[in-house]
Amino acid sequence: MFKKILIANRGEIACRIIKTARRMGIATVAVYSDADARAPFVQMADEAVHIGPSPAAQSYLLADKIIAACKQTGAEAVHPGYGFLSERTSFAEALAKENIAFIGPPVNAIAAMGDKIESKKLAMAAGVNVVPGFVGEIDDTEHAVRISEEIGYPVMMKASAGGGGKGMRLAYNEQDVREGFEATKREGLNSFGDDRVFIEKFILNPRHIEIQILGDQHGNILYLNERECSIQRRHQKVVEEAPSPFVTPKMRKAMGEQCVALSRAVGYYSAGTVELIVSGADPSGESFYFLEMNTRLQVEHPVTECITGIDLVEQMIRVAAGEKLGFTQDDIKIDGWAIENRVYAEDPYRGFLPSTGRLTRYIPPSPSGEGTGVGSVHQTQHQPDKPHPNPSPEGEGLTAIELRGINGVRVDDGVAEGGEVSIFYDPMIAKLITWGATRDEAADLQIAALDRFEIEGLGHNIDFVSAIMQHPRFRSGELTTGFIAEEYPDGFQGAPADAELIKSLAAIAGFVATAQADRARHVDGQLGDTLDPPSRWQVSIGEAVHDIEMVDGDIHVDGVPFDLSMEYDPGDRLIEAEVSLLQRRLGASPNQFESGPRPSPGNSIDLAVKIMRTRTGFHLTTRGATHVVHVLPGHIAHLATHMIQKIPPDLSKFLICPMPGLLTTLHVNVGDTVEAGQPLAVVEAMKMENILRAEKSGTVKLINAQAGDSLAVDAVILEME
Repeated sequence: MFKKILIANRGEIACRIIKTARRMGIATVAVYSDADARAPFVQMADEAVHIGPSPAAQSYLLADKIIAACKQTGAEAVHPGYGFLSERTSFAEALAKENIAFIGPPVNAIAAMGDKIESKKLAMAAGVNVVPGFVGEIDDTEHAVRISEEIGYPVMMKASAGGGGKGMRLAYNEQDVREGFEATKREGLNSFGDDRVFIEKFILNPRHIEIQILGDQHGNILYLNERECSIQRRHQKVVEEAPSPFVTPKMRKAMGEQCVALSRAVGYYSAGTVELIVSGADPSGESFYFLEMNTRLQVEHPVTECITGIDLVEQMIRVAAGEKLGFTQDDIKIDGWAIENRVYAEDPYRGFLPSTGRLTRYIPPSPSGEGTGVGSVHQTQHQPDKPHPNPSPEGEGLTAIELRGINGVRVDDGVAEGGEVSIFYDPMIAKLITWGATRDEAADLQIAALDRFEIEGLGHNIDFVSAIMQHPRFRSGELTTGFIAEEYPDGFQGAPADAELIKSLAAIAGFVATAQADRARHVDGQLGDTLDPPSRWQVSIGEAVHDIEMVDGDIHVDGVPFDLSMEYDPGDRLIEAEVSLLQRRLGASPNQFESGPRPSPGNSIDLAVKIMRTRTGFHLTTRGATHVVHVLPGHIAHLATHMIQKIPPDLSKFLICPMPGLLTTLHVNVGDTVEAGQPLAVVEAMKMENILRAEKSGTVKLINAQAGDSLAVDAVILEME
């Protein structure tokens, strides 16, 4: 077994690999760029080597710097994680020349599966179902249009070397092909160094199912069941689960055996994933087709670990060291259900625009008061100058219980409070994984954990993924890759809240307002000796208006006693509340600001509510929505009707940069006439190109930026008249 390995990656996956290596008694080496100098994974590793500036092309993508770090530290093997160099044959070959083990598959398998065009040919030869399409090289846009018309719309254009949702465009007609083909080529070239594109038929009502493969160097290849990854946005996975609610045992066996056959055809070993597209319109499950094989560890590997109890990182290390798998296909079971939500730095309330900046507050859900994740940096961290933690007696990886986190909640992250989510890398902040005996139990745990996930300083998608967990269609299991586009066609405005939830939030807001007023009356210098806090409040949430009153220590909502069990101290940012479903009398003390006896289990619902004070009330966030709450003392509330509403300014004449990014293209000049919907500029952010279009017709009056400029959010690019 290796004594020391180097992790050629960053962030949460680096933390995840370090965790297992530590348990196995293996020392670890981290490599880091300027942007990651203070990152948690650098602190967790036994040694750390600086490899260059922040851009990945000048650091994490330079194989010679990784190899130099191996030689400097004496690392015997490299784990590439995912992304960066994980699927570069040249990197694996360079390691082999230096006698450094690559913790991954053989070079020939990476090469065969990394080329989407060649991999389809191999899949066909191995007897694997493939999607109808054109698997040759495409000359130009006109050629792409002819191919698309022959296949029949809709079609999907994909970069041959693409992955992770990058370099993909869906085309429903000729115009889409003409607009998207060159962009797909550019994304492929910029992200993967390969501008070849292939085109295939887009399967209607598609479900994205993938099979986890694991093999050793002695010819043993197994499939570790499937994962459902159908909920995607811009072809980037958002929610993953295992097993799939759609896959039957018969389907699982057929899919698994075909994927094993493909793996065997290329002499595969280590962990890998075969991605399949499945027609949701075919209940027989026989209409499944090969998409691609990812010859690396997947972002969503934790859900497979949760239901199988197998530490995939450990198995990759053991296979790379030449060990045989210690189990057979018959040993692979399905225990419970696991769901993973990717917590991204993006703002779903602003069209999912990327959000970068400093994490001024970062507290993941912690049922035990400690870190919850396999990769969580909130667990005890090993510092380079301290003795190495004792490995498990057998030198094994994580146990099934550890893989499921604490009380079924696991957080894999690589960030810490005060850290920065930069423009240079992927926008993922963390992965929240929950495990339960049933799918509903795992989803319920997601909702509860998301409510307790505190992130401030930048936009994030916690409300959005919580809304998905509650959505009736998600609960039914009727999923397709079009789920988000179909269910949120006009964007995301928060999960819907019923009248009872709004009433509960109004009661909480009134309770908090009373507590804050009570604290204020104790401030020195008040007029008079005794000032009682207001006991009546008018609380407005959207169109709902509720009168809240404290009567002899009890909370009344609209004149009716309301059973609420909670504690609050001014300054708290998270409120744990329990609301009685039976609405029994509550003995709340306004002096202590703590509720009375807790309702009986089963007769109440638990609410975790994040609270942020505003000038006129609060923002209360729970159950997938942030509610703007206005709170006025009861004796002046009636005056609010006389306030003049401020009319927002008309910004349609400005082209405003919606996210921090690089202005790569400006399509117009001063004096040009533009039409509504016309592309005006292209801004690149988080490795994605974003086309900015005119909101209305007009003439370009002034241009404030030029191609190559780095723009801040809300920067004015140009003005029209």
